[in-house]
Amino acid sequence: MMKTENIIKDRQYYKFCLYGFLKNLRFFDAFFVLFLLEKGMLYTQIGILYAAREIIIHIFELPSGIIADTYGRKKSLAISFVIYIFSFLIFYFFSNFWFFLLAFSLYGIADAFRSGTHKGMIMEYLRSKHREHQKIAYYGHTRAWSQRGSALSALIAGLLVLYGGSYHYIFLFSIVPYLINLFLILSYPGELDFSPVPEMHKHSRSLGTTFRSFFTIIRNPKILHIINTSAVHSAFLKAVKDYIQPLMLNIALITPVLLQLESTRKNGIIIGILYFFIYIATSYASRFSYLLQDDQRRNIPYLTLVAGFISGILSGIFYVNHLWVLSLLAFIAIFIIENIRKPVLTGYVAEHTPPPILTSVISAQSLLKTLFTVLLSLLLGVLADRLGVGKAILYSSLSLLLATLILRFRLGVKH
Repeated sequence: MMKTENIIKDRQYYKFCLYGFLKNLRFFDAFFVLFLLEKGMLYTQIGILYAAREIIIHIFELPSGIIADTYGRKKSLAISFVIYIFSFLIFYFFSNFWFFLLAFSLYGIADAFRSGTHKGMIMEYLRSKHREHQKIAYYGHTRAWSQRGSALSALIAGLLVLYGGSYHYIFLFSIVPYLINLFLILSYPGELDFSPVPEMHKHSRSLGTTFRSFFTIIRNPKILHIINTSAVHSAFLKAVKDYIQPLMLNIALITPVLLQLESTRKNGIIIGILYFFIYIATSYASRFSYLLQDDQRRNIPYLTLVAGFISGILSGIFYVNHLWVLSLLAFIAIFIIENIRKPVLTGYVAEHTPPPILTSVISAQSLLKTLFTVLLSLLLGVLADRLGVGKAILYSSLSLLLATLILRFRLGVKH
């Protein structure tokens, strides 16, 4: 029998969904790597920028948690959106690597203030309404709206490039939805600002404590398997996802339409359309991922992890052989798999981790994700400069698959 939902769609539900929708109206996302390449950046420099952002995010998780718990989640999110806007302005006005490093650092600080804070508000809301059991389906709904925001964002970005003839204008337009989201957050009810239930917050752990917990916990084979299963695919997609843009550019160049347009304008609209359909697909993946949450017959988190890496390998092989469309389809599979995994893993970690060490596991998971994203970003940048984008995707995906299979075999974990 097919599972059913019983989500109450009240005013706050729509605010949560609108938040995710507006948050993902980052018009530059669809062209970020192409924008950086246009400004003369090497792939290695791009890898450094992405790695720096991840390091900044992890460092600022501690002070952002203190601010959220001391002054309220709404103020924390408002600060986040103000910092985002400053980073957009730097991208718009400057073209130097060091200014871009500053912009990426600000973006990382904003991410640290935002990440986890809004999800905490959602969980607090469900708890206050005694609907905690709906967390996977509810989070899947809100994440689906985030993906729809990404879809519309890509389409609008394509139109902006079509009419503007350049990528850098999209940073200026990205300010508008973020301003709207700032005021939306301030309209949230005050009871979501603080949690009345004592719990371990970000600020209760120093960075040193996080590292000590990490090295203690990974000695447990089952816990190490859980952390690897939950963190590595997200890190993989975060590091590799923008490399789809050079692939889309190759498809746009060989597409026999809009030939009368200047190349940047033509490429912009085609890439925007491609991204639009990708994010529509991922929104449905998030929307219906709850159907797999109780499937005990298969280890869904592990199988999807392996499937994601295999998709990356196939994308790399097709890319190297100039089979652009097949490479794109395999790459899209990585996006879809991640959006199936995200809501499911929300409950997976909690269900398979003893409550006394759950907070430590979550901290270790966050640290592992950061470390893998940093290493993969640097590796992909260097490999892309030396061997090309296709081989960079292929070798990184293959390495992660082999490491995951070896780890599972060595640990002897079956579930």
